[in-house]
Formats: sequence, structure tokens, C-alpha cells
Amino acid sequence: MKKIRKAVFPVAGLGSRFLPATKANPKEMLPVVDKPLIQYAVEEAVAAGVTDMIFITGRTKRSIADHFDKAYELEHELDMKNKHDLLKLCETVPKHVNCIYLRQAEPLGLGHAVLCAAPIVNDEPFAVLLADDLIDAEPPALKQMVDVYNYHRCSVLGTMNVPREQTRQYGIVSTLTQEGRVQRMTGIVEKPAPEKAPTTQAVVGRYVLTPQIFEHLRNVQPGAGGEIQLTDAIASLLKEEAVLAYQFEGTRYDCGSKLGYMQAQVAFGLKHPDVGAEFAAYLKQMNEKAAG
Repeated sequence: MKKIRKAVFPVAGLGSRFLPATKANPKEMLPVVDKPLIQYAVEEAVAAGVTDMIFITGRTKRSIADHFDKAYELEHELDMKNKHDLLKLCETVPKHVNCIYLRQAEPLGLGHAVLCAAPIVNDEPFAVLLADDLIDAEPPALKQMVDVYNYHRCSVLGTMNVPREQTRQYGIVSTLTQEGRVQRMTGIVEKPAPEKAPTTQAVVGRYVLTPQIFEHLRNVQPGAGGEIQLTDAIASLLKEEAVLAYQFEGTRYDCGSKLGYMQAQVAFGLKHPDVGAEFAAYLKQMNEKAAG
């Protein structure tokens, strides 16, 4: 039985919704409290047993590779000053984890970004994580999905229910039943209008996929702007093998939007061991001022 050892992180996007902050800094490097979004995603993958992190990058994403590399000068300085707590924070990935970087030469969509990883993934099942979707869950959302994959041995999509008026922002799945966290999919449609959406069960940025998805990505017809949609390839994959929708346990923050990013800052700030109590007191004081 092949385990999920590899995860793909599509990080070549421009992050235009966060300009000017993302003019020279990748959106995946935006911090939530004291860690960048991409590190949260990588830590989630490590917790699920992944050992090979495959980053599909663009030409402006050098800082992502730098972040997961050794910082010799900084680490030497911290070591010399016996600042071992800070030195530990520089270890952004465990030593047994491999980081692999591939360039997506053109922005041809999420499906194309995943297809770029095919030579590294080969014939193994693998995960896809979108760092924009920060999920606070215990156990971590991808670990939950890998457990589902290990039991059912087929592709698994992380899903959540959204308000019907928001269906045009997501890929929406239809399933055989609406009961239980694990449901067998019968279809998937990209960003349907609310009145046309088959359900309100939306796909968020977590996937466990069988390697058969690559053949469908190679054959799917490009959509608007010449982009290859992962949703279209999954719809095609459904015709030959089972695909499951899994409603994960946890809270998802859409850090691709300013509001979702700010909500994540508050939620993770309140949980932070160093500043959580003081931050909670500050927010209470702010609420009292606003009420008074």
C-alpha cells in the first residue's frame, strides 16, 4: 500500500488582492502572527506524514525557498549568543523533509500547476495544499484526509458548507447522500451561480489525489484564459474511479481575502502562547471602548 509521502504546494500566483504588500513579497509569505502562511501549510503536511514538499513556484517566489533553507549567518549569530530558543525557530522544516522547487513558466491555472509536479510525483498518491486556506484543526485537516484515503483508497477532497450566495466563489460538489462527513461524489462544478449550484458543499484548498489525475489534466480542455482547471480534471476522473468529499473537522480561514486574513490574525493571536492573554485583554478593552 503506497503511503502519501508527497505534497504539492502551488505558490506561483501573483497575490494581487494584497497589493502593495505582495508587490515584492509572495502572498504565501504573509505572516499570521509570527509564521508565514506557507509554513502553516508545510507543518500540516508534515503532521500528515508527508516527507517530500513540492513547491510549484514563479520567478518572484525566491523568498519561499530561502525561508525553508538554512540561514547560516543568522543561525551562527544566534548560536554564538546562546539564543537557542530563537535558533530553534529557524528550523522551518524537520531534517527528514525534502523541499523540491519547480518553476511554472506560465500562469495557466491550478490544474497546470499540479500537472507540473507529475515528474516528481510519478505513480504515487499525493496531496495538494493551497496556503491561502489556513485551517485550524486538531488533528490537522490533511491528517484527517490521509486517514480517510488510507481506509477508502481513492481521491479525497476537503469540503465545507458555505452560504448559498457564496457558491460562485468555489468548486461545488454533488454527492450520493448528504449524510456523514465522508460522501461519495457524483459531480463537481466550478463556481456555479447560487441558483444553479447542486449543493452548498464547497471544495477548499486540500486534496488527496491518485496519480490517475495527471492523465486527466493532460487531456482536459483549457478554459477561460487558457487555464487548465483542476476541477475539470476531477470531474473527468469521477467517470472512472470513486472520489470522496470529506467535510473536515476544524475552522478554515480564507487568507486569500483581506477579511479572512484579518480573522486568522485574531484567532491565532488569541491562541499564541506568548501574546494570547495580553491580546485578549487588549481586544476586551477595545470592545469596551466601542460599546461606551
